[in-house]
Amino acid sequence: MKEVLVVYYSQTGQLFRIIENIVSTLKGEHVAITYHEIVPETPFPFPWKEEDFLSTFPDSFLQIPRKIKDPSPELLAKTYDLVILGHQVWYLSPSIPVNSFLRSDAAKKLLKNTPVVTVIGARNMWYQAQEKLKRLLVELDAKLVGNIALTDRNINHISVITIEYWMMKGNKDHMWGIFPKPGVSEKDISDASKFGSPIKKALDSGNYAGLQSDLLKLKAVSIRPALIPTDKRGNIIFSKWAALITKKSTPGSPERSRWLRYFKRYLQFAIWIIAPIVFVVFLLTYIPFYFKIKRDVQYYSSINLKKER
Repeated sequence: MKEVLVVYYSQTGQLFRIIENIVSTLKGEHVAITYHEIVPETPFPFPWKEEDFLSTFPDSFLQIPRKIKDPSPELLAKTYDLVILGHQVWYLSPSIPVNSFLRSDAAKKLLKNTPVVTVIGARNMWYQAQEKLKRLLVELDAKLVGNIALTDRNINHISVITIEYWMMKGNKDHMWGIFPKPGVSEKDISDASKFGSPIKKALDSGNYAGLQSDLLKLKAVSIRPALIPTDKRGNIIFSKWAALITKKSTPGSPERSRWLRYFKRYLQFAIWIIAPIVFVVFLLTYIPFYFKIKRDVQYYSSINLKKER
């Protein structure tokens, strides 16, 4: 009997639907599936209120854990052949609940020397968040053997508008009746079942060496090269903002609210002014940097982890 543990946090339910479809083709007489939903002691609201959404920025980006509920003793007592870990991206980092789980004693026990397949449901920029998650897995002695990343296929600025509408209103529908639906498309969610076949093959054999290559053949990961430098640049700037906000204010204080309003204005400026400039620079330098771009796409499609300098 093969034991598979599914660990996830899905605020809107979208990520859970993706995982369910993947896992649907793993189920069988010789495979037992156990689910563990990460539950914060203080739940995050959905739909968001703007102030609550902004207030998560410092802890999200700085990867500061919060209290979560422990898995059941029965779940912790088992040994698993594979862990499927579903995560979202908050402020270019793994979400607070997933980050909190990966820093817990339960994760140390469950993931040590265990193969892990990560499943991402994101707007578009997930590259650096996955790098951070890879490092957490290394710290846990876990073995990353596969990654699936499904994203919103709409162009960047359209998806900014529609995702904000979804997050603040709670409706995954056509904004004003004219915009496309936000998030991962229904077709991509439904088609996620195809990824279960190579995972099951690897699970049955116990050999995960070629799993990511098999997943990539099924288009498990789609890289938008122009967003790689935007993601990197965003992380550099976010690090300065997060440090400034935590230095100048404390959580819940009037000063924190004021600094978060400043950050919001910067964020709007970055999305609508800086990001298009970065895109133009990318286009102008595409030919001279072609081989580097190609290497970047290959790297972020993989499960490898570069050593930090």
